[in-house]
Amino acid sequence: MPIRADKEPAVLTLSGPPLFDVSGERMSTDYREILNGVRDKTISVEEALLRLKEVPFEDIDYAKVDIHRKLRQGSAEIIYGEGKTTEQIRGIVEVMQKNGQDLILITRLSRDSFDELKDICGIKYHEQARMATVGEFPEPDGIGRIVVTTAGTSDVPVAEEAVVTARFLGNEVTTLYDVGVSGLHRLLAHLDDIMSASVIIVVAGMEGALASVIGGLADCPVIAVPTSVGYGAAFEGMTALLCMLNSCASAVSVVNIDNGFGAGYVANLINHRKTERE
Repeated sequence: MPIRADKEPAVLTLSGPPLFDVSGERMSTDYREILNGVRDKTISVEEALLRLKEVPFEDIDYAKVDIHRKLRQGSAEIIYGEGKTTEQIRGIVEVMQKNGQDLILITRLSRDSFDELKDICGIKYHEQARMATVGEFPEPDGIGRIVVTTAGTSDVPVAEEAVVTARFLGNEVTTLYDVGVSGLHRLLAHLDDIMSASVIIVVAGMEGALASVIGGLADCPVIAVPTSVGYGAAFEGMTALLCMLNSCASAVSVVNIDNGFGAGYVANLINHRKTERE
């Protein structure tokens, strides 16, 4: 998509539909300040281009921290904690904060690793989700509510990963736990929540049937998350995954086994879509 710079006044504009709302919340304050400087003629076009080129990512040897991700995608980079040392995580957090990212999410973080990082200002540990956040959750600004359900209590840790992710990204979340098909009346007692949701996340192990049941009741997208919960023939989530992929409910889509984060992230995108449901 070509970009042109109008001479009077000095404002960058797009020749087609904008990828980002330059005046809205999706563009970070630093980028807006640069563009405002071009508009106000306090920064030259050449200097602005140089400054923008300098910040796509920062290379700190063991990681290339993506500084431009919020500008491209609306959400800043999130740290996957498993497999990283605490010093590596600390270094990535420092780069993010230096570049103006005040709200940070770290996934798959053990309690022991968090204990080594708890001196980071504003960090908080979410035990069941195995996540840490830096900074306070934003006020919800989605078009509706995300409902997160589980078939059983054993599925709650994966569900909590989805919940923390969705709240971190600015969504109102309602949880309905332990409402699986072995006692369907438990789910039917919450039909109002199911029917009024903007998007529903269904977390289930064993045979994963709950996703199809909810998919047959709801009029919104359903994101199914298979978990590794179950006895031998559950094959550590493969049975639930295949059953969910073969769901006859048309609105059901599926993420990877135990991937609560992925479900929460996609649910956030759906809940922030610009066209509201009728």
